Amino acid sequence: MTTGLIPGGQPPDPRPTGALPQQRREPAGHAAQHVENRSRSSVITARAAASFEPVGRSVASARSFVRDTLQGWGFADIVDDAVVLTSELVTNAVVHAGTSADVLCLRSDDGVRIEVADRYPEREIPLQATAVNMGSPDREGGRGLQLCAALAGRWGVEYIPTHKTVWFQLDLPARVVGTRAAGPALPSDLLPLADSRVRVAVIQVDRTGHIAAWNEDAEDLFGYSAEQVTGKPLTDLAAWPHTPGTSTGIAEALRLSRWEGSYGIRASTGRVTPVYASHLRVRDTAGEPSTVCLLVRDHERAVLQTPLRGPASDTSTGSEGQSTDPFEVFIGSPAPDDLDGLLQRTVERARDMLDGDSAFLLLATDDETELEVRASTGLPSARQRFARVPVEAGPGRYGSARMPAVHDDLTAVPGAVPLLNGTGMRSVVTVPLKVEGRLTGSLGVAAEAPARYSNEEALRLQFAADRIALAVESARLGELERLRRGSLSFLVEASDLLAGTLDRDQTLALMAQMTVPTLATWCAVYTIADQASEPHLSYVLHEDEELIDGIKSLLSKVPAPDPVPTPGARVWTAPGEVAHQAALRSSMRSLGLSGSPTRQVTPGIGPTLATASAVGGETVVLPLVARNRVIGMLTLGKPTDEHFRQEILELAEDLSRRAALALDNARLYSERTAISQSLQRSLLPPELPEIDGVEVEVIYRAAGEGNEVGGDFYDVFPIRDGAYGFAIGDVCGTGPNAAAVTGLARHALRLLAREGLTGPTVLERLNSAILDEGARSRFLTLLYGEMRPQEDGSAELKVVCAGHPLPLRLRQDGTVEPAAEPQPLLGVIEDLELYEQTVTLDPGDVLLCVTDGVTERREGARMLGDDGLADVLTTCTGLTAGAVAARIMRAVERFASDAPSDDMAILAMRVPGLHKD
Repeated sequence: MTTGLIPGGQPPDPRPTGALPQQRREPAGHAAQHVENRSRSSVITARAAASFEPVGRSVASARSFVRDTLQGWGFADIVDDAVVLTSELVTNAVVHAGTSADVLCLRSDDGVRIEVADRYPEREIPLQATAVNMGSPDREGGRGLQLCAALAGRWGVEYIPTHKTVWFQLDLPARVVGTRAAGPALPSDLLPLADSRVRVAVIQVDRTGHIAAWNEDAEDLFGYSAEQVTGKPLTDLAAWPHTPGTSTGIAEALRLSRWEGSYGIRASTGRVTPVYASHLRVRDTAGEPSTVCLLVRDHERAVLQTPLRGPASDTSTGSEGQSTDPFEVFIGSPAPDDLDGLLQRTVERARDMLDGDSAFLLLATDDETELEVRASTGLPSARQRFARVPVEAGPGRYGSARMPAVHDDLTAVPGAVPLLNGTGMRSVVTVPLKVEGRLTGSLGVAAEAPARYSNEEALRLQFAADRIALAVESARLGELERLRRGSLSFLVEASDLLAGTLDRDQTLALMAQMTVPTLATWCAVYTIADQASEPHLSYVLHEDEELIDGIKSLLSKVPAPDPVPTPGARVWTAPGEVAHQAALRSSMRSLGLSGSPTRQVTPGIGPTLATASAVGGETVVLPLVARNRVIGMLTLGKPTDEHFRQEILELAEDLSRRAALALDNARLYSERTAISQSLQRSLLPPELPEIDGVEVEVIYRAAGEGNEVGGDFYDVFPIRDGAYGFAIGDVCGTGPNAAAVTGLARHALRLLAREGLTGPTVLERLNSAILDEGARSRFLTLLYGEMRPQEDGSAELKVVCAGHPLPLRLRQDGTVEPAAEPQPLLGVIEDLELYEQTVTLDPGDVLLCVTDGVTERREGARMLGDDGLADVLTTCTGLTAGAVAARIMRAVERFASDAPSDDMAILAMRVPGLHKD
């Protein structure tokens, strides 16, 4: 193992189980090594470890891990140094060395040791038995070790065959016993303002997040008694802000060792009371953990807020005696490779640099007429994220956007910085971000006290903004390029999906599924049947399926948005307002404030509040316009305190145009399909008559998707008392012309047969009618017959077979024979001479009539044919007419694996005799 040390240090022992090596740092100019005589008695009291993948975003994740860990341990004094050093060392591992990084934090009585290990042990690390120049601060390589030498009490490098570990130790500053931090003595008129009596709510929450204790001040502040809330989840009452750039929620905050910040508590009136909270995680003598929460009104946060560090000196002297702004440390470290990470670190560093209470950064839109909130820190909530404010438009203009500005008291100039309205911030300094003279954004730092900033702070912040503007603009352009590429891919995929269906319901579902969660948290689609109809709520989707019913119920009570054809998204406030009123009424009912005897916080309030939170953010409506008509509206929504990005709205507008055309195409297709199917159904008989002494069964299959009727048709109808006509035919071709001949044939057969004409005469006149159609005519094969049941149980049939497959007769002994002779088909020649044949069906006989789709069923070169059909029919002896038809259809379907390419009709008639089989 090889170890590199700063001058004046000693090689550390291998990492002990319970102790850390002790070693002091000396100035870099000392060459002699000193060995401490103190015993290594520092005991490790806590440890935390995490691994990070070799990607750029891991650097930001490592910083957050170290910051959260040290703040949880109460080491706020050394957090900044630890974060800077960790950032440099993890960057070396995941960016320069290209390996994953393991970060280990070890807590002891007098400080913390942090180790960063990578998988690149052969990478060169300078050995420093003597003072060695590690390079210029402007060089990329070696800067992490320079920072270790400058900031850490001890540091070193350890090698093993598979890993290299760089470690550093930061010691806690010596403090007088009983003193953590103290502020200056202030005149009474400068002390924080509070009510006559400051109430501190003390809430204890068990390990599952349920309230275990609730003091009197909590009852006075929020209106709930201890009996009402004990055992309820704190999340039912907490209105938690989702801070930009972080993923910490209330559940995570309650599990941290120590946490401090702002959120809201929903009071018994339904209103949210802003509070400032300090959480401390403790455990009882049995080892059971819980969290003690101290809460005050947000404007009284000085009671609980950790005292701010004293203002940093404007300059610090470097090794060469030159002045260096503290912001240069931030600028010099590798910037995060993602825009949000860069912006979040910028506002945090700007706030610390000017000792502010909050900071924010806005980026200009492409046309530079609006600024969009992209990062903030220290504000009560993230409700401003992606909100837009005008640069120079109207009375509420953002006047300080294009030049540095200092506001001593925002109460004297309301609306000067719209982002800070209602936040309690009094003084603010804002500076522009400019690239080549073009406004690209605005950076601001604010404080709760008035008159905190002067022109000197504005110059310092402007200097920092000038240093970061180019990096921000570069990252922003990179993000826009990625968004545009992603948008194109998204629209291409959406177009393909929408074009792949003509089903209206499926189109509606696709529209919603493509927007949630890619573009919005929830989505609702309204459709308009025609210009005289009101919008109808057709589809609702939320990324959490459990909230869909609640949103659907809420929207059903809200008047639909107006169908305005103007393109673009417009804000719709009605759902949020109605949701807020519903939540307020539910809260009052649950507390018995509306005349109800209930005095407990009932579980039923949860879904109402969840729905209110789901639709409480920005809601926009985009018209669905197709063929110069509004056919619906696409509604997109965000949860409480969230806004849409301009790029997302532009993408949603593109999607709405495509979706509108797809929805209208589906509507037109559905209408035409319904008309077609209605016409097709008119070509088939509505139902088969019941014939005494004869069983009749029909199976019909039309080839082609969406077809109910093809060129084949059948009919069975009464002619006169005791006589029935039956027909089965096949028109040449498909489409409207074939359907016209089908309708003509079926209706003409009924009319002519009921006139008392014989079978041959009926078919001859039908032949003339078909020929009269001229170019629209089609030849037709037709089997027509008249059937009359007899008293002896038999049935007499008179049959004419005009070019149609011959009917087959199945006798009781299993023999099969044709029941007619072939004659010319219809629709070809004018002078037909047809004749009819008489067939008597004895009891138990079956007459089977089929179209050529049955006999011409093919599997490769094989065809079922008349012989194959006869072979199947011989196996049907003793079966009912329905069973015979079903067996024939099964045999036809099994003969080939492919779907049928021709229409098929099967008509089976059986004479059971006087006694049913």
